[in-house]
Amino acid sequence: MKTVYDALVMNRRARPLYGGIMEQNEMKKACGYAVIDQCVVSGMKVGMGTGSTAYYAIERLSQRLQSGDLKNVVAVATSFSTQALCQEKGIPVFSLNDSRIDGRLDCAIDGADEVNPANQLIKGGGAAHLLEKIVEYSADDFYVIVDESKLVDVLNRSFPVPLEIIPESRRAVTRNLEKAGFSVELRMAKAKVGPIITDSGNQILDIFTSDGQGMASGGECDPVDMEKFLSTIPGVVESGLFTRPVTRVFIGTPEGIQSRG
Repeated sequence: MKTVYDALVMNRRARPLYGGIMEQNEMKKACGYAVIDQCVVSGMKVGMGTGSTAYYAIERLSQRLQSGDLKNVVAVATSFSTQALCQEKGIPVFSLNDSRIDGRLDCAIDGADEVNPANQLIKGGGAAHLLEKIVEYSADDFYVIVDESKLVDVLNRSFPVPLEIIPESRRAVTRNLEKAGFSVELRMAKAKVGPIITDSGNQILDIFTSDGQGMASGGECDPVDMEKFLSTIPGVVESGLFTRPVTRVFIGTPEGIQSRG
């Protein structure tokens, strides 16, 4: 029997994705608003993600706090940019280490660059996946918000897995990855000379499996196994593979919001 995921992927292949950029943004907005309306209640400690879809969740949380519909909700940001946006919109934002947070969140909300049928993710297109993973793996519930273009059959066929690395380890990490069968590229900045520098002062390596077949659940390159393997390479701070259980995925489509858990 076909799942919602199967139907969405088939539908996506059969027609143009969007009529224009505003339509895609409306999908993102609908997801961001839905997750706040359906999953956040007063008194929660919420991890807030980074990126264009997470922006709308922050916007909606701000609206509901200002209206009084939600009270005593505090946030932990996953990047400098998210922290600044929360502050701008009047959302109380704290460090994960603050005594009021104490290293644990009720839920975390974020987008993704790819989502497979097992709800495993690639994140890090915005080079924020280190703090995103720390925050989102510290939450009781993890909600993912994406438009349907992020649905894939297999991770890493068309989008790289980003690795945040200590700059001094770049050549050693690259050699270890190439020996393990990956193609590796240092991510370069577009608005400055040189490589991308993360919020933590590190660099990003983008990797693909050398055969181009990606990472499939239960296969030779299983995402869970690959997340564990990549963490063993000295100099790798964190990978953009997120395989922790996802509570619910909100999927924006031209026909409305779909979800799966």
